[in-house]
Amino acid sequence: MKKNKINFAVVGCGRIGKKHIDLIENNPRCNLVALIDTRDKKLLDMKFHNIPFFNNLDMFFKSNLDVDVVNIATPNGLHSLHAIKCLENNKHVVVEKPLALLKVDAEKIIHKSIELKKHVFIVMQNRYSPLLIWLRKILEDRILGEIFIVQVNCFWNRNEKYYKNHPWHGKKDLDGGTLFTQFSHFIDIIYWLFGDIENIVTKLYNFNHRKIIEFEDSGSVLFDFCKGGLGIINYTTSVWGKNLESSMTVIGKKGSIKISGQYMDKVEFCNIINYDLTETNPPNNFSKYKVSVQNHMHVINNVIDVLQNGAEINTNALAGLKVTEIIEKIYKANSNDYEKK
Repeated sequence: MKKNKINFAVVGCGRIGKKHIDLIENNPRCNLVALIDTRDKKLLDMKFHNIPFFNNLDMFFKSNLDVDVVNIATPNGLHSLHAIKCLENNKHVVVEKPLALLKVDAEKIIHKSIELKKHVFIVMQNRYSPLLIWLRKILEDRILGEIFIVQVNCFWNRNEKYYKNHPWHGKKDLDGGTLFTQFSHFIDIIYWLFGDIENIVTKLYNFNHRKIIEFEDSGSVLFDFCKGGLGIINYTTSVWGKNLESSMTVIGKKGSIKISGQYMDKVEFCNIINYDLTETNPPNNFSKYKVSVQNHMHVINNVIDVLQNGAEINTNALAGLKVTEIIEKIYKANSNDYEKK
């Protein structure tokens, strides 16, 4: 029997968890049924005081509340543990990126979801960016021809206050690394647009956060695409003051495209044989999508469409598995052991 509304619970009521809470509360096809967080509710600045609140998942499941989906917005290192526990209690799950910090744990989630016939949705909201959808169509139609080089630059600021305000940030076991917390969305976009990678060469550095985090704050990654072409990722969280940019440059046989801006929100360069950019009018400087987290709403709507109408999952567990696998390979390929310097 089709339910009029889908009942959600959210585990993890930090910054991203509160985004999930707001989106569920403001969606007429949803009910927010429960909140779960280890911290005291009074310390969370929660405005939904009438919603049942639990300090752990075990207490929540013992309540037997009617919940269809649990959104997991806990620290990265707990995603796999919480996802499997929710699946074992016959709940569908929405997992914030990353799905897991290890490929083997991501595989366990997938096996459990298949065993119990429950859905796993991954929050990869950048796939809903109109500009990136436009670029994907360019690639699918072979308008750029053979792809030679793809370079992604992510130059952001994360200062000491950022880590002090979120104690799990910077911890190897709970955070996992800069590619997991800050830049996994861009790894997903690379995979989504260009496919898998191989022959990885990695150099990692900690320039500006040596006393704050347990891993790199910067890196450069060189690799081949399995379909052909060279890939380069340069990233850092050591930019002073504020984020500098997120950009992607694609050089193909028939032309080149560069998308830039802090959130990859504008076409900076487009020069392609027999292609008129003004005729296609790609969504350039689209202010309503400027903060990528706003695209979470599309993830929630997809969950509802899948459960109510049998739609396909837009970002499934296999996509989350590939992102974890690629990041794991990048870290294993590190040839610059800065920690010993």
